Amino acid sequence: MSDGKQVKLRLPPEERKAQFINKAIEFFAKEGFDSSTRQLAAKLNVTQPLLYRYFPSKADLINQVYETVYIGRWDDNWDNLLQDESKPLDQRLNLFYQQYTTKIFEDKWLRIFLFSGLKGIEINRRYLKFVQENVIKVIGEQYLKTYQPKQLRLTDREQEIIWVTHGSLIYYGIRKHVYGSGVYSDTFDIIESSIKGMLSQLSK
Repeated sequence: MSDGKQVKLRLPPEERKAQFINKAIEFFAKEGFDSSTRQLAAKLNVTQPLLYRYFPSKADLINQVYETVYIGRWDDNWDNLLQDESKPLDQRLNLFYQQYTTKIFEDKWLRIFLFSGLKGIEINRRYLKFVQENVIKVIGEQYLKTYQPKQLRLTDREQEIIWVTHGSLIYYGIRKHVYGSGVYSDTFDIIESSIKGMLSQLSK
């Protein structure tokens, strides 16, 4: 028989760890990265020793947030999509950015990215390196194969045009989802126009 007391179920370690990560994601997206581990534990409603049991340092917790929010949303099928030469390059780029922005145009992804950049947190630098290898470099290689087959590598100008296009789409998402600006709402149309502009600039 129940004596009327609520019994607290102890979560398995992996579930408890995932719960902490999800709470940390919400906290960092709202508050940024200034808090100490003691303050963070209080915000997560746990003791500091318990938090340390799962994450030996604040850096370890931030690393798990990075893996969950950024790497966890990357779809390995995008590599094949970008390199599928059976489709025109502009079609591949439109499909990629439609799917990519659908995954990342979300308050927590964008706010953590902004906060980490302002505070010099490794999340921002690591993800930009990831984008360089998995997006910018691949788009550049496919552009050369399609339009400049005799050219061995991108020029600095060409690489920067691809970066500017990618960055402008991210900033569009920030204005739309973080700043709440009254932006033009058809994201896919913006993507299509951006891709056309990029390919036009690259061909000059």
